[in-house]
Amino acid sequence: MDAVWRHTKGLFGGAPRRWLVPAVLAALVIAGCAPAKLVGDPLPSPLAPNFTLIDGATGASVTLSELRGQVVVLSFLYTNCPDVCPLTAETLRAARDKLGDAAKDVVFVAVSVDPGHDTPEAIRRFSEAHGLTGTLRYLIGSKAQLAKVWADYGVAQVESGSSVGHTDVIYLIDKRAHGRVILHSVVTPDDLVSDLRTLASER
Repeated sequence: MDAVWRHTKGLFGGAPRRWLVPAVLAALVIAGCAPAKLVGDPLPSPLAPNFTLIDGATGASVTLSELRGQVVVLSFLYTNCPDVCPLTAETLRAARDKLGDAAKDVVFVAVSVDPGHDTPEAIRRFSEAHGLTGTLRYLIGSKAQLAKVWADYGVAQVESGSSVGHTDVIYLIDKRAHGRVILHSVVTPDDLVSDLRTLASER
């Protein structure tokens, strides 16, 4: 059984520490600006921590900051996961299908939490099994490279045999590269689509 953890430190559960320090003040400022209501737990909206990793399916280098101008759905997965990761993948596929034309403004990104087993072949099989071939940018790298990303995004990771325990989080990053909300695998496709349509409509 996959071990999944959730950070429950106040309103911004699962957010990295750099996002927690100004959280209360930022939340008040955001509330005062009366932005559109999103389903997930709000983040203070600084620039999302940047990173560069490799797309396991294509071998292309992917840098988060280069995706600016699109809404990014950032998840953390591993291909051998028996439960939470397949659920997340199916939610992403369903959301993509429901988005219709708005899908062109959304990028679905997964960062591996299992560098030892998330090979290009395993990633191709996983993406095909969940109907995400050509949609999900499943990123890999060395353990040191990935560990920095995990730390920046508050993702705990522990390996135990063939199983990996990891924090269950999905970040939504807006077109300005600001982290906006944090979600979990239990989010429904309809709620995810609602958030993505709202963020995609922003200039």
